Amino acid sequence: MSFMRIPYFTKFVFFVHLLFVGLISGQETEHDAYEGPKDKRTEIKEHIQHHLQDSHDFSLYSYTNEAGEPIYIGAPLPVILWDNGLRVFSSSKFNHGDTVAEVDGNYYKLYHDKIYKTDTSGAIDHDEKGHPTNRKPLDFSITKSVVMIVITCLMMFWLFTSLARSYAKNGSIPKGLGRFFEPIVIYIRDDIARPNIGEKKYRKYMPYLLTIFFFIWFLNMFGLTPLGVNVTGNIAVTVALALLTFLLTNFTGTKDYWKHLVDPLGKTMPWYGKLPIYIILVPIELLGLFIKPFALLIRLYANMQAGHIVLMSLIGLMFIFKSWLGSPLSFGLAFAISLIEILVAVLQAYIFTMLSALYFGFAAEEHEHESEPELMHV
Repeated sequence: MSFMRIPYFTKFVFFVHLLFVGLISGQETEHDAYEGPKDKRTEIKEHIQHHLQDSHDFSLYSYTNEAGEPIYIGAPLPVILWDNGLRVFSSSKFNHGDTVAEVDGNYYKLYHDKIYKTDTSGAIDHDEKGHPTNRKPLDFSITKSVVMIVITCLMMFWLFTSLARSYAKNGSIPKGLGRFFEPIVIYIRDDIARPNIGEKKYRKYMPYLLTIFFFIWFLNMFGLTPLGVNVTGNIAVTVALALLTFLLTNFTGTKDYWKHLVDPLGKTMPWYGKLPIYIILVPIELLGLFIKPFALLIRLYANMQAGHIVLMSLIGLMFIFKSWLGSPLSFGLAFAISLIEILVAVLQAYIFTMLSALYFGFAAEEHEHESEPELMHV
C-alpha cells in the first residue's frame, strides 16, 4: 500500500506521534540543570512524571544548545500568591526553577512544581522523610491546566453558540459542525437523560449533562496532543467535577430521595422490627452519598493517568532499545495504544455523564404513596 492511499486520519496520528517523540527526546525537566548525567531509564521516568504534573509555565518543548544551556520554547504564566498580601508576578522570574523570584522583598522558589518561601540563597529545607519544610504561600496561579480549561470553555461557548445561531437561522436542519454534534446531543438526551432521570424532569439536568460530557471529552482529546496537557489526569480537577455532580444530586433531591436514605424499608414492617436492621443499613446508605462521587472522580482520574503513563512508557522504550527491532515495535504499540486512548477519551466522558444521570434519577424519583398497600396489624 502506498503512503498516498493511507487514510488522512492515520497520516495525522502518525505525524503527531513523530512530533511527540521529537518533543520527548529534546525535552528536559526544570531540575535537570542541577543534576549530573543520568541513565536513560531515570531520564524517561522523570519525563513521564514531569508530563503528569501541572506547571506554572506553558512549555511546549526544550532542548540543549551547543554551549550546554537549556533552551525552553513556550510562554510564562501569571503567578498569583497570597503571602501576607497579594503577590502577582510572571513565572519567568523562576526561570523554570533555576532562580529565586524576588517580589516586594519576599523570596520564592519553584521546587517540584510547588512554590516555597525561602531566602536569597533559595535553600529548601527537608525533614527526616525528605519532605520540604519551607512555608508554602496560598497559590492561586494560572497554571497550564487552568489555561487549557479556559481554552476548552471558550471553545465550547463559541461552538454551541454558533450551533444555536445556525438552528435559529436554518430551522431544524443542522449545518456544518452541527451535522456531527447533533446526533451526540440527541443520544445524550434520548439514551442517557430520559431513561435514567425520567420524562418529567430530565430537561432541567440536560444543560449540565451536555456541558460535562463535552468538557471532559474535549479535555481528554487535548491530553492526547503533543502539548503535554494532562488536565483530567489531575485529581484536583476530577474532584471538582465529581463535587458538582454531588451537589447537584443532593440539592435537587426530592423528599422521597431523602426519606429513602433514613428510612429505606419504608412501611414494609413496624418500626421495632426495622430498628436492628437500620443500625447497619442507614449508615451504609449515608456512606453511599460519598462513595458515588468518589467512584466518579477516581475512575476518570485513574483511567486517564494510567493511559498517559502507558503511552509515554512505550515511547520511552524506543530510546532504551535503540534497535531496528525494539524501537519499531515500541512505536507500533504506542500507536495502537494512542488509538485506544481516543476511544477511552470519549468512553470516560460517556461513563461520567451516564453515572451522573443515574444519580440524578435517584434524586428526582418520586413514589406514589397513595397506592401503597395498608399493613396488616397482627
